[in-house]
Amino acid sequence: QSQLLESGGGLVQPGGSLRLSCAASGLVLDFVAVGWFRQVPGKEREGVSCVRNFRDDAHYEDSVKGRFEISGDSAKNTMDLQMNGLKPEDTGVYFCAAGPRPACALDQTIDAAQFILWGLGTQVTVSS
Repeated sequence: QSQLLESGGGLVQPGGSLRLSCAASGLVLDFVAVGWFRQVPGKEREGVSCVRNFRDDAHYEDSVKGRFEISGDSAKNTMDLQMNGLKPEDTGVYFCAAGPRPACALDQTIDAAQFILWGLGTQVTVSS
């Protein structure tokens, strides 16, 4: 049974940094598209970043471009999201998800419906 598990969330002040990690079991992350998403109560889950494999360019939504970086570790079978310059509007539950490689397209908004395996999420709160 394939599973994803997020870790690394927490409370951070505006301008601070956090590093989220997505650990996989039962699947190899380098063989699938991996995306990071976030959700706040009352709003749709929104894509943050995705990548088709560990070597391809990553896609970032405009709201996080230049502040977040996604990176994979094949030895650990993990996909991390480094978040710098955090803002209060970055607050939410962050999820990692896996799907077929076409689920991540560099020139299209990330579509959560294209991803089929989801973790349970980790809370990120940006507040002073």
